[in-house]
Amino acid sequence: MKKKIRDSEMPIGGLARIKDFLPSPEELVNTEKTVKVTISLKKKSVDFFKHKAGQYHTKYQKMIRELLDKYAMQYSQIS
Repeated sequence: MKKKIRDSEMPIGGLARIKDFLPSPEELVNTEKTVKVTISLKKKSVDFFKHKAGQYHTKYQKMIRELLDKYAMQYSQIS
């Protein structure tokens, strides 16, 4: 009798299709004007973004900006 080999990377159970959330190449070109603001954030939030930015070799301000942009886009489409 053959022994089944399980690949640890393969999903177990039913599969579900998820919504495509990646932007098109055209959407990656940033043509919108930016506005400089001053904002006070909790230290632990900034530390989190600095840590993650270091892991991904990017700037933490850019990560926060992208998060805010995605949040605004998500909720502006619903209204």
